[in-house]
Amino acid sequence: MNIFRFALVVGMALLAGNAGAANFAAGKSKAQVCIGCHGEDGNAAVPIFPKLAGQHVSYLVKQLQEFRSKQRLEQTMNAMAESLSDDDIKDIAEYFASFKLKHETVAPSPLGEKIYRTGNPQTRVPACIGCHGPNGSGNPLAVYPHLAGQYSAFIVKALNDYKSGERNNDKNRIMRDIAERLSEEEIAAVAEHISGLQ
Repeated sequence: MNIFRFALVVGMALLAGNAGAANFAAGKSKAQVCIGCHGEDGNAAVPIFPKLAGQHVSYLVKQLQEFRSKQRLEQTMNAMAESLSDDDIKDIAEYFASFKLKHETVAPSPLGEKIYRTGNPQTRVPACIGCHGPNGSGNPLAVYPHLAGQYSAFIVKALNDYKSGERNNDKNRIMRDIAERLSEEEIAAVAEHISGLQ
């Protein structure tokens, strides 16, 4: 009986390992069109493009679904996501999430750290830490993204897109309401701080 259980456990582990390898291979195959901008390992080489490595699967799935439905508008990504099935999206998300994020080395930003940790009570800007965590790791259950180590140029673009309303796929307008209250100086500072988080 013990031998039977052992064989069953080993067999299931092998099947799970094969399924994981198959899913990774499927994700890699489907992600080939993505790597030109986001890098083969999800660490984009161009600072205006987001790093996908180590991002939460739930967040990547949400963004790809919203690019596909055009709830989030961006011509290149809308076209890329248009033909993706739900399975394609999940495979691509799991592929990029499986990689290790390459962190940036940036100079400390006292203003950025202050906004990230305590917000700005005068302008009713809440602390970023409340949703994105002390180290910028986000919250996969709430579908809040992992931000630590992102390029500051991408964070600046994202915050400005929220501020202008060009990006409007945030739940309950939370990011739009926050970004509207941030000055250019504050956006640049908090982006630098986020980029340097480990």
